[in-house]
Amino acid sequence: MAMEFMKLQGLGNDFLIVKVEDVRELRGEGELSQTLCERNFGAGADGVVFVSPSSQDDSDFASRIFNADGSEAEISGNGTRCAAAFIYYREIWSEPEIRIATAAGVKRGRLIDREGTHFEFQFDMGEPVLKSSDLPMSLPEPLERVVRYPLNLGDEELEVTCVSMGNPHCTVFVSDLDRIDISEMGPLIEGQRVFPNRTNVEFVRVLSSEEIEVRFWERGVGQTLSSGTGSCASGVAAMLNGLTGRSVRVHTAGGILQVEWQHDNHVALTGPAEVIYEGRWLRD
Repeated sequence: MAMEFMKLQGLGNDFLIVKVEDVRELRGEGELSQTLCERNFGAGADGVVFVSPSSQDDSDFASRIFNADGSEAEISGNGTRCAAAFIYYREIWSEPEIRIATAAGVKRGRLIDREGTHFEFQFDMGEPVLKSSDLPMSLPEPLERVVRYPLNLGDEELEVTCVSMGNPHCTVFVSDLDRIDISEMGPLIEGQRVFPNRTNVEFVRVLSSEEIEVRFWERGVGQTLSSGTGSCASGVAAMLNGLTGRSVRVHTAGGILQVEWQHDNHVALTGPAEVIYEGRWLRD
């Protein structure tokens, strides 16, 4: 039977959104997602987000997110924003605020603006996790905060700052992004034993106390034009290192996201999501 989907993108980080009756009943969607995400033989995307009405009182919708390699992700900032845009575009929801359950908890979003197929949201991405044991990281001695930690890569040592936004992130500060071979360094850091669940990797150049520039290596996907949770983690990492204030504009290869580490310890992420096309998957 044909399966309907919608293609959306958040600053070039693209997702296929599929509405199902109940995301809790999904079986074998990892393999399906891997097939769907193939750029040459499938529809092509960084990930697939399955959404359904929520059965819980604390949320309006539920979601599950799968990476291009078929692995399931705890959360995606851009993916959740795209799921919200899908829900509004399909006129399934019309309230100014929306609550979407993810594997990393309920994310609350507010529709800021809409113009045709283009949406702008601010989402509460929750509190950043800073303890090494909760990220998780396997360290000889647990740390309350992983800031400027010397990560041994064998031939070299890098200072990294690690944060979880419901999924693990490792941030490396650099002076010149063009001199970093992300396709080499990204997977090398992602697979280090110190990260038992692997990690997302961000390479960050600080532009000012209010702006940073970031390039992303996403766990289970590879190099992407943008990342919502990666932008949040990079912003928090810059703040922890005293390199920026509590609100930063994050320049990604796909555009700009706004990240604010609020006084209630929650991180707010503001950015766009755009509907690209609707489709029907016909392959068995």
